[in-house]
Amino acid sequence: MDSFPAYFPLAGRKVVIAGVGDAADAKARLFDGSPATVVRLEGHEAYLPGSYTGATLAFIASQDEVFVQAAAGAARAARVLVNVVDRPDLCDFNTPAVIDRGEVVAAVGTGGAAPVLATMLRNDIEAQVPEGMGRVAALLARFQGEVRKALPTLHERRAFLRDAVLGEAAQAAREGDMEKAGQLFREALARGAGRKGMVRFVAGKGPADLLTLRAVRALGAADVLVIDADADPEVIKMARRDAERMDPATATADHLIQLAAEGRQIVRLITQAVDPAQIHALTQAGVAIEVLLAAPSA
Repeated sequence: MDSFPAYFPLAGRKVVIAGVGDAADAKARLFDGSPATVVRLEGHEAYLPGSYTGATLAFIASQDEVFVQAAAGAARAARVLVNVVDRPDLCDFNTPAVIDRGEVVAAVGTGGAAPVLATMLRNDIEAQVPEGMGRVAALLARFQGEVRKALPTLHERRAFLRDAVLGEAAQAAREGDMEKAGQLFREALARGAGRKGMVRFVAGKGPADLLTLRAVRALGAADVLVIDADADPEVIKMARRDAERMDPATATADHLIQLAAEGRQIVRLITQAVDPAQIHALTQAGVAIEVLLAAPSA
């Protein structure tokens, strides 16, 4: 990737916007409803490093080249990261197209090269993210400590949270009933992580766009990945980056059975036919299995 996306906490932070006009106003609107303190600067005040002291970010919007250069220099003298509207060459960071759902924020960036494309992609993604997802994130944040205490094992905690975001508590949060959501979440936590382990065999030869949606979701939910050496790198990229990686030579049937007994979600990325002996051993041990082959090409 050409740019690394990062999120800056805004609570208690100062954001400076130097300049006037539509572009400056548009940057200010990005922070509507945020906990940041937004400071607007005009004229000579924008040329003083002291005007930017303590700021986390500075946005500069002007058609006046003298103003832009002086304001950017002053902000950098105050050791503040700078974004100059429509001038990628003068930017320390680029402003992405933002999907704002409160605690849930998604962004699409093109490195400043194609903001229209970023906006179009944002609109596509925004339609897939319900308005209430920010409340679901707030619910999970509220119970974060309790979840860690009740489920100290990482894979159990992940399994519980994956189920929770699709469960009744999350639905209540999306609908705005946070009291009910809290009650349902606490009841679910008392029941603990009930997800059974599973081994999914996923076609890893590629190309990635032939994977079924079910296979893509399996990769995203995997706790353990067993990857054949010649698997398509683009397919591997679809898996969770923090999933445990296991060499195929050590992924014996007994080992997979043990992991499944612990509740692990295992994805075996295969480039050859599934081993019938391994399937038989897993089935005999009562391990749930799913074979997810690529969709046929057109």
